[in-house]
Amino acid sequence: MGFTDLVSDAGLTVLNNFLQTRSYIAGYSASQADAVVFKALSAAPDAAKYPNAARWYKHIASYEDEFPTLPGDASKPYTVYGPDVAEVTLNPAKAPAAEEEEEDEDVDLFGSDDEEEDAEAVRVREERLAEYRKKKEGQVKPAAKSVVTMDVKPWDDETDMAALEAAVRGIEKDGLVWGASKLVPVGFGIRKLQINLVVEDDKVSLDELQDELADFEDYIQSSDIVAMQKL
Repeated sequence: MGFTDLVSDAGLTVLNNFLQTRSYIAGYSASQADAVVFKALSAAPDAAKYPNAARWYKHIASYEDEFPTLPGDASKPYTVYGPDVAEVTLNPAKAPAAEEEEEDEDVDLFGSDDEEEDAEAVRVREERLAEYRKKKEGQVKPAAKSVVTMDVKPWDDETDMAALEAAVRGIEKDGLVWGASKLVPVGFGIRKLQINLVVEDDKVSLDELQDELADFEDYIQSSDIVAMQKL
């Protein structure tokens, strides 16, 4: 069975034992399994009593802002994860006595009793963490882009619209691509230029672009953003 209780001493003991040779709840990198188990805990586990759980909790807390983007199924409950067999019937009332007995015997989870096993677990965990960090460093996030439709209005019906469009398209910027355009009647023989463009959000400011368009005062009366959609 999986985790059934992550609040009592019994449940935290199961979690701590489960994480003795693991860096994550499932697999070799942070996932929705870690996120749902993390959220099921009411607070960080006591590092003195549950060192493995406390180490895992601190590590997963660094991903808290990324929880929505972690791989896996966020709809699954935390109870589907954990050991196949867990002693969840441990009487929490006896836990302090057990703890005192352990202290009397100077039991050290990371001490000489299991030194070889713990050292191997640490080595495997560090290797997996190094592989994960290397993989993350090699990932390049795609640039955020927007598709924009802009209206560019002339002064009157005598404005040279071909020259106006040439002036608009003459603006070149890193992260700016001009697209299709058309002339749209607005009345009294006046037509406005409606033009599409794609911009990289981090590189191109639409306000600054409109300021540059305003510099073509011989042709352009004003410009407006009529539609914008994220790619």
